[in-house]
Amino acid sequence: MPLDSIIAQIKKVIPRAAIRKLLPIWHWLWSAGSAIYYRLPGRKIIIVLVTGTKGKTTTTEIINAVLEGAGFRTALASTLRFKVFNDEVPNTYKMSVPGRGVLQKFLRRAVDEACDVAIMEMTSQAVPNFRHKFLFPNVLVFTNLEPEHIEAHDSYENYREAKLQLATSIQKSPKNAKAIIANLDDKEGRKFVARSYSHDTADYSFSIKDEVSRIYDKGELRFNYKNTRFTSPLQGLHNLKNILAAIKVAEFMRADMSQVKTVIGEFSKVRGRLESIDETNTIGFEAYVDYAHTPESLRAVYETFKNKVIIGVLGNAGGGRDTWKRPKMAQIAEQYCDHIILTDEDPYDEDPQKIIDEMYTAITDKSIVEIEIDRRKAIRKGLEYAKELAQPDKDVVLLITGKGTDPYIMRANGDREPWDDATVVREETTKLN
Repeated sequence: MPLDSIIAQIKKVIPRAAIRKLLPIWHWLWSAGSAIYYRLPGRKIIIVLVTGTKGKTTTTEIINAVLEGAGFRTALASTLRFKVFNDEVPNTYKMSVPGRGVLQKFLRRAVDEACDVAIMEMTSQAVPNFRHKFLFPNVLVFTNLEPEHIEAHDSYENYREAKLQLATSIQKSPKNAKAIIANLDDKEGRKFVARSYSHDTADYSFSIKDEVSRIYDKGELRFNYKNTRFTSPLQGLHNLKNILAAIKVAEFMRADMSQVKTVIGEFSKVRGRLESIDETNTIGFEAYVDYAHTPESLRAVYETFKNKVIIGVLGNAGGGRDTWKRPKMAQIAEQYCDHIILTDEDPYDEDPQKIIDEMYTAITDKSIVEIEIDRRKAIRKGLEYAKELAQPDKDVVLLITGKGTDPYIMRANGDREPWDDATVVREETTKLN
């Protein structure tokens, strides 16, 4: 009988209260057992963990590109994909940090393929399940912290503490070469530095305010760092922080900075993270798909295009969690968008109309907003509005947010509808043409 079937049978006979008490032990045993089964691979490879509320996926991708360009053999585990040297598969688990020994198996493959470094996203929700244990990290990159997963952690303080446990894992790691790379422009950055402190942990933390000069952000990024002029096709100050974190990892790895500069100049996109859908350029406007799922990440996306006409397809509030952010997301959209289309995202077992109504109520100017629950139809409407508004002297941008590269729309009773925002935009653009 398959293991999952055995577990399901056990759950039927054990009271729920007992299961809740036993779960921490169960998760710890999975982490310890899988680490032992795969022969503690984390001890044999450099491990870089990336955590924060937003920017984790983009930062891991930039770090991977920079280190590859500098000649290192890399492995990567992120919300987007699992990559071991030249072999990769998409992450279809619908979670950034899967359990059941997936990470240890990934690290064993990385070691067997003689990879030099494994770059891994690490979330707060992985910590109570002990998925951060037995990894033996060398580096922790902290991007930022803002309220999220509050219902899962019961409070912002608990959420922050879960993240800080990752800094503790750096302090306790038996590795000889260790570093903390914290964004000190974030109010919580110094807490991560303090928590990770030990005599053998180097501090590579960064601050744009103190270390970066001559910043230009219009269609591309240009900036000076340590008397070197960097250029990047990426846009937005949030991406400047992601790039700087990657540069710091490269410094820790003693990478050739001339190679790092070249890679940053060529690294143009991350799937689902401010991903440009170039097909719309032929009909006169820009379109982007972005994962933005917190108020500040949504603001950062809109702020990047604040001098353009913005049409927002907004579905950034999934069912059953973080209900507090629904009105905030809607209010931010109203602040920046010329037209808003509220639509479905991941309702799970919650009524999607109820979710949308909670966002709709928070928008004061009803003349700029409409509701279209069907996400494909909402994207189609956004494309039609953008085409109608596009003029030679008017910059129009369509921003489809909330899903990024999520491979499914999650519906009631565990049903999954296969989905990809970028693919749908391209399909509907072809029809529109």
